Amino acid sequence: MTAKAQSLAYVAFQVTDLALMRQFMTDFGMYPAGACDDGDTLLMRGVGTTPVIHVSHLGEDNRFLGLALNVSSAEDLRFLSNQPGASAIEDNPLPGGGQRVRLRTPDGIEIIALHGVQPAAPLPVRSVHLFNNAAEQPRVNNSIRARAAIAPVLSLGHCVLRVSNCRESSDWFTHHFGMVISDFISTPALYPIGAFMRFDHGEALVDHHSLLINEADEIGLHHCGFEVQDLDAVYTAHEYLMEQGYELECGVGRHLLGSQIYDYWRDPFGNRVEHYTDGDRVNHHHQATHFTGSGDGTTQWGMKVPPSFFS
Repeated sequence: MTAKAQSLAYVAFQVTDLALMRQFMTDFGMYPAGACDDGDTLLMRGVGTTPVIHVSHLGEDNRFLGLALNVSSAEDLRFLSNQPGASAIEDNPLPGGGQRVRLRTPDGIEIIALHGVQPAAPLPVRSVHLFNNAAEQPRVNNSIRARAAIAPVLSLGHCVLRVSNCRESSDWFTHHFGMVISDFISTPALYPIGAFMRFDHGEALVDHHSLLINEADEIGLHHCGFEVQDLDAVYTAHEYLMEQGYELECGVGRHLLGSQIYDYWRDPFGNRVEHYTDGDRVNHHHQATHFTGSGDGTTQWGMKVPPSFFS
């Protein structure tokens, strides 16, 4: 038996200044998601129905704490609570309620499984801008007028985890959450050092990846990616964040594996966050491949990836 993960819920950090994080995440396109009883926690949401997608706890240093995902049933929580090192089933203290089980990956990264979380009411957001191309011109008598502005975040789309052993960690997510591999990053001998993992919804289409498991010397989070409406949202947010003086790391460009149009920023505490749009959608017919190129080869076009992106 294994649990069946359905979607990512939130990513969590500890920071030394909640007001500073709140201002950045607001400018990045998120909204307050209510309060925690402890008074030392910042909760942010997107415009979708997930109650919380970004959590910051006040502390003495700045660090990544872990991430949460939703599973399909109460039976899944019972299965997970019986796994080595897992917590008992307990109430979820964040907005939306439900229950949770806390686990740790082979490298000690906390993963929280949630079930029974009640959806939040969606927030208003503009409609997607139709895109005229050489084959199809769906936008008729309707011009686009886009200016630098905050781009509302839709959801937490994916997280990239740095791990000590790709196979061990990807097997852990398969065993505990039923996740499957979309593509590998491999050595020339086809030894996997990275695995793009997706939720298994069978015939239904899902994002090419919701997790990327990457072998690295330093264990933790490489980045978390948040989806926005469309290409205009990526670019108008890019201009707005530049005007506010935030630190751009890499963007705008298009990835090779997953195809997302991306834009990477650093929050005030050094955490790497991404706006993206236009990612691949796949189902159980998708066949995994091995990518054996260099790190630079993961970008098809756009701003050259700086050395800091691989640190």
